[in-house]
Amino acid sequence: MKFIAYYRVSTAKQGQSGLGLEAQQAAVADYLKSNTGDLVTEYTEIQSGSKDNRPELQAALRQCRLTGATLLIAKLDRLSRNRSFLMSVQDSTVKFVAVDMPEANHFTVGLMACLADYERELISERTKAALKAAKARGVVLGNPKLDEVRYTDTTAATAARTSKAKQRNAEILEIINEMQDSAGNALSLKDLTTMLNEAGYKTSRGKEWHKTSVSRVLAA
Repeated sequence: MKFIAYYRVSTAKQGQSGLGLEAQQAAVADYLKSNTGDLVTEYTEIQSGSKDNRPELQAALRQCRLTGATLLIAKLDRLSRNRSFLMSVQDSTVKFVAVDMPEANHFTVGLMACLADYERELISERTKAALKAAKARGVVLGNPKLDEVRYTDTTAATAARTSKAKQRNAEILEIINEMQDSAGNALSLKDLTTMLNEAGYKTSRGKEWHKTSVSRVLAA
């Protein structure tokens, strides 16, 4: 498993002195020793936990989305104290693990959402039980003209997939631009393809990059 570590300290003084930061790094290192995985890279933010406009965290989440890596944090409160922000992470495709509370991962941080899902499951079970009882009484279930009224328009689903692909390509284009800026000159398609694959980035289908797929992103 691949991990991307995220550390946050609340003040510039803490960032300069290492107070808090070293403890977070040590906690992450200890976790990696006892769990199989590779640390791909690390991001450090100097920002209050009450504020959600954090570029380093957004960069870490972006890299997790594009590489399939798991976000690794030392303490849950380092991610955010804002429940709505935690829920937005929980609803995204990014998985994360908090060292101090491993059970509070992508699946459990949205406790209230889980409870809501559980309630919906109970409603579904009660509905199924009622239909089963009705069928036992001889009630004919279902719509005999279902084929005539079945909804087959997939326009919305297709539009959603297209929008998601465009968003992903836009994020990959940001990565490519950053690579070119760092190199200080124009990189060839071969260079960009190699750099994307070596950094662990995947295409929207989870495949390795080729010059043709990189070219399509640049031309979009």
